[in-house]
Amino acid sequence: MNKLTFSKSIRAPKEKVWNTMLQDATYREWTKPFNETSYFKGDWSEGSRMLFLGTDQDGSNECGMFSRIAKNVPFEHVSIQHLGVIDNGVEKPWEGEGEGFETYTLVEKSEGTEVLIELTNIPDEYMEMMNTMWPKSLDVLKAVAEREV
Repeated sequence: MNKLTFSKSIRAPKEKVWNTMLQDATYREWTKPFNETSYFKGDWSEGSRMLFLGTDQDGSNECGMFSRIAKNVPFEHVSIQHLGVIDNGVEKPWEGEGEGFETYTLVEKSEGTEVLIELTNIPDEYMEMMNTMWPKSLDVLKAVAEREV
């Protein structure tokens, strides 16, 4: 399986970046490059179950991923363990390849916050999409977090 890393410097304190990443309204903004209708159900506390959802291209099918929060150190680190996909509202666990992890680390710098993203265990068929969409999403996260700083 594959691994990808991304980073983005944001001129905002890490608490603001953290809240921008994880609060419902701003999460919906910065994740639009992945899916215009992106949202989550659940909470970000360690061990909790999360659903990352949206609709398919014609808007008729709920799709996404079901996951659990593997680790949460507020304002510093959150790790999401992806367990499988959701297609038309039906959960389909990943088979044979293991779970994927999506990890966010925030590092406070003198000029703001550096956001580090690490994706592990990525299926080959998602690599191109991830390499295209993550930089776009991080650009939106930066713009949203830097508003009214």
